[in-house]
Amino acid sequence: MAKNELKQTTPRRHFLGSLATGAAAFGMATLAAPLQLQAEPEIREDDVSDADAWFNKINGKHRIVFDATGPHEMFPFAWPKVFLLTNAATGTPEKENTVVVVLRHNAIPYAMEDRLWAKYKFGEVFKIDDPATKAASVRNAFWKPKPGDFKVPGIGDVAIGINELQDVGVMFCVCDMAITVYSAVMAQNMNGDAAEVKKDFLAGVLPGVQVVPSGVWAVGRAQEHKCAYCFVG
Repeated sequence: MAKNELKQTTPRRHFLGSLATGAAAFGMATLAAPLQLQAEPEIREDDVSDADAWFNKINGKHRIVFDATGPHEMFPFAWPKVFLLTNAATGTPEKENTVVVVLRHNAIPYAMEDRLWAKYKFGEVFKIDDPATKAASVRNAFWKPKPGDFKVPGIGDVAIGINELQDVGVMFCVCDMAITVYSAVMAQNMNGDAAEVKKDFLAGVLPGVQVVPSGVWAVGRAQEHKCAYCFVG
């Protein structure tokens, strides 16, 4: 790339740069601007009022919560599968365990449908490459992947799509607080309405994924339900 190209400032370049900064650091300066749009972020009651009831589904013999704060390659989905496979190998079938995956902070795009990935450039903003193309992803590669999309050396094909993990009982939730902040950042940079962008985000949450007040709230609730804690990284 020519040096003069690096000095150019376009609306698109400025937009993506602003969002990437927020996604990478989430420093106080980044937080301040969107939160000024809505000093007390509105948590829509119809989105999170059933969150506590959702956690009452935890009843497995062995219980664990995976705390996913960022993309971390395939780990938010590989570790739950490893937990289930190795418990099955030691006598406890997959569906007799409980796995909770909390998608918070920079991991929230995984809770959303392809439409939002393409529309808001999640791959560029959150630094997530498509495992097939190796370019910034415009789709959620972990939602309904094709057979053989994911392989682990020494093990082979692994069924780690969100839908595949849901089929064996894995519970996924997503942080409403992060949705509130990131949608406000995006709205601000697009000169849009924060409430409308958040509404669009929520409309694109994948089937079976529970919206919770915050990711840290969810981690706490899972541990109150006797889940062991594992950080995804």
